[in-house]
Amino acid sequence: MQWDDMRIFLSVARHDSLSGAARALKLDAATVGRRIARLEGDVGAILFVKSPQGYLLNEAGQRFVAHAERAEQAMSAASDELRGKGGGLSGPIRLGAPDGCANFLLPRVCAQLVAQNPGLEVQVVALPRVFNLSRREADMAIAVSPPTGGRVTVQKIADYQLHLAAHRDYLAKAPPLATRADLNAHPIVGYIPDMIFDKELDYLGEVGIDRVALSSNSVAVQFQWLAQGCGVGIVHDFALPAAPGLVRVLRDEVALSRTFWLIRHGDDRRVARLNRFAAALGAALRAEIARLEALA
Repeated sequence: MQWDDMRIFLSVARHDSLSGAARALKLDAATVGRRIARLEGDVGAILFVKSPQGYLLNEAGQRFVAHAERAEQAMSAASDELRGKGGGLSGPIRLGAPDGCANFLLPRVCAQLVAQNPGLEVQVVALPRVFNLSRREADMAIAVSPPTGGRVTVQKIADYQLHLAAHRDYLAKAPPLATRADLNAHPIVGYIPDMIFDKELDYLGEVGIDRVALSSNSVAVQFQWLAQGCGVGIVHDFALPAAPGLVRVLRDEVALSRTFWLIRHGDDRRVARLNRFAAALGAALRAEIARLEALA
């Protein structure tokens, strides 16, 4: 049994298809299929239910995947030990993050980490949804709610603040905005209600606003509307320096606090390289949030 065949098996298991695994591995699908067949021959068992819809793990495959993941961890740890003797970070690390964090915090933070560790490659996947670490969509993910189940480890990164905000030019010509009741006279910018993937993102529900004039599942889109003077919406304090014309409104009446959490696959706690990256990332994010909120 060869480790490379097990690596291909894990990719097929995580993508539910030969074609998806082939794209991720930069191989052709026929090669992936042959390697899966060879592995099944080596272990003496069929590992997938194969259909036109894809490859799904059967009972034997589900049992085998745990062993393959342990082998993956062992190979990663061995590589990590050989590469990490100098104390620096190297190799690719894929980080999932909600797009508010990805747009306004991670560019500077990750650039700093790469500058400090020239062999490091950071891949930021910014998606407005929860990441599936068991499928290895990312090596680790930042989230606004800690998961309640699964084989993961969770550590708190930092708290951050959010407020209602609008552009100065908009406020200069808009109706008065002195109380929460005055919000009824203003177009509200926010999330598409049925696409809020985490209860912690239901900012407007917490404020008591149930009508959104301009909505998007992307924080970046919402931010651009507000920066262009299209209305009033909830903004991360750390994002405000990116648009100097945006100012907080109703600061005493509407003030929200949330937390970023770092989520990792449970088996990765033994991988020293990922431990070092997680520690460096957490420290850098805390410093960047503090820096930007002080400028807001």
